[in-house]
Amino acid sequence: MHHRQSSQRSQSSKGFSRRTLLAAATAGAAAAGLGAAPAQAAGRPPSDQALKKIISGMTLEEKVGQLFVMRVYGHSATDPDQTDIDANLKEIGVRTAAEMISKYKLGGIIYFAWAHNVRDPHQIADLSNGIQEAGRQQPSRIPLLVSTDQEHGIVTRVGKPATLLPGAMALGAGGSRSDARRAGAVAGAELRVLGINQDYAPDADVNINPANPVIGVRSFGADPAAVARLAAAQVEGYQSAGIASTAKHFPGHGDTATDSHTGLPVITHTREQWERLDAPSFKAVIAAGIDSIMTAHLVVPALDPAEDPATLSRPILTGILREQLGYDGVVITDSLGMEGVRTKYGDDRVPVLALKAGVDQLLNPPSLDISWNAVLDAVHSGELTEERLDVSILRVLRLKAKLGLFKDAYVTHRGVDRTVGTRAHLAAADRIAERTTTLLVNKGRLLPLSRRSHKNILVLGANPASPSLSDGPPTTVLGAALTELGFSATVLATGTAPGKAVVDQAVAAARGKDAVLIGTYNVTAGSAQQALVNAVAATGVPVVTLSLRNPYDVAQLGAAQAHLAAYSWIDVELRAAVRVLAGRAGPRGRLPVPVQRADDPAQVLYPIGYGLRY
Repeated sequence: MHHRQSSQRSQSSKGFSRRTLLAAATAGAAAAGLGAAPAQAAGRPPSDQALKKIISGMTLEEKVGQLFVMRVYGHSATDPDQTDIDANLKEIGVRTAAEMISKYKLGGIIYFAWAHNVRDPHQIADLSNGIQEAGRQQPSRIPLLVSTDQEHGIVTRVGKPATLLPGAMALGAGGSRSDARRAGAVAGAELRVLGINQDYAPDADVNINPANPVIGVRSFGADPAAVARLAAAQVEGYQSAGIASTAKHFPGHGDTATDSHTGLPVITHTREQWERLDAPSFKAVIAAGIDSIMTAHLVVPALDPAEDPATLSRPILTGILREQLGYDGVVITDSLGMEGVRTKYGDDRVPVLALKAGVDQLLNPPSLDISWNAVLDAVHSGELTEERLDVSILRVLRLKAKLGLFKDAYVTHRGVDRTVGTRAHLAAADRIAERTTTLLVNKGRLLPLSRRSHKNILVLGANPASPSLSDGPPTTVLGAALTELGFSATVLATGTAPGKAVVDQAVAAARGKDAVLIGTYNVTAGSAQQALVNAVAATGVPVVTLSLRNPYDVAQLGAAQAHLAAYSWIDVELRAAVRVLAGRAGPRGRLPVPVQRADDPAQVLYPIGYGLRY
């Protein structure tokens, strides 16, 4: 296996033709009597009849494995670093991705940066090829779905040199269906050539709760009609590029103050409220032909009086999603390692209950061995039938067929080089980002800043962790962007909770400057960030604040002379905000969510659609 991966890498790096591998895969399928080869040879995806023939030839263990999508550590499918081998042995009981696929007959793999899956584009392509080769070595020879959470904005797994794009709320501020579609198409094209064929995006939740700790700027906004319009457009973009799009988190995660990673949220919407607020975006993505929908680990008593998490709720997944909304595509759970789905039932019951509820793919269980064997045992005991598994497997195989994976599951370095981070893609990202920056405050028409009157600028602020391989922390990116436009920028990172010594240092640094730019991150009343802005503003030097995440910050920053919202701290958004600040571009974004008053949250300070112009 080690030799095969090395060989595959060298073939890929030389742009070697995949004809030999594909011919072998097709011939192997035909020899095994799997029935898919004739359709592949004709250039058509396998028919349902051919897919059912594949299913009929699968062992029960292969069927169980086909329903699981699992994490794995390492940059290579067969030759990961020793630390990743150790992590795999500890968590999964295998050394490599190839071993895991062989042992558990998996249907899919999910990539994470922390699992060292996404170092650079050529490495990602080689890992994807190694995973597909491991799948081809199995008796059923079924290709794998390789997935990740590339929402863009604050949830970005694959970093530079891939094109980094504005996230959902930024696109909501731009309000353009064509921009949302174009962003999806660019992202999808780059993922496809990396061998990532299923993206867990877009987020179709309607973020009507400013205190939402887990969705926020991952949502297109608070207006159900706007979210529906933009989510559908982004689905069209992703899927036009030949990857599967996944809308999440059904039946809606936009109105919760609890993070389902750490607890079990309860949504108190009535059925009528759900129909009006949460349902439209999911109806829209279904109408757009969405390939897969991800479930939410939360309770909606109005939809299921038993108060089971939606992931495990037959009334919600089968009764509403399948029967009422008429969706017959793939349903995938959110990660089964999250606390929200583990609160009520044990890890051995969760995957079985999810399948009984109507799920097709089981994502990232905490213990693959426990979950895999639980499903196997449930079939042996009669709690689940093999026919029930076949229904979900057919949906999964249909998706793989639609994506062309039975015909060609491999990618090349040449394809990567021609597609990932191209000049055209980077220019599109810059243009889209420029249309999202939102100007909320501009006292005395301070902005745009002129190099003649405000040349010397101090950059302060928070430095939340940036996506992998970005240009650096936000303050560094802002300073560099200002310098590039002819300003003289001094950078001082002050963090999310600056103490008195840091505030004093910032005040001293501000004296003599022409203006101060402060990047803020989730500011709350009485917080240290608010105190920093107040103290610097008290020097009399003009202060411009830039919210790096939630646009709600502006309500707490009355001392600032101007305020811009960027909706995330990825490079492309920060550079766009600086171009707006400097007048190189006009502020065109409009709030996709309302901002409440700090002193009276029942009152709206800035409504949906608010945004100043120059």
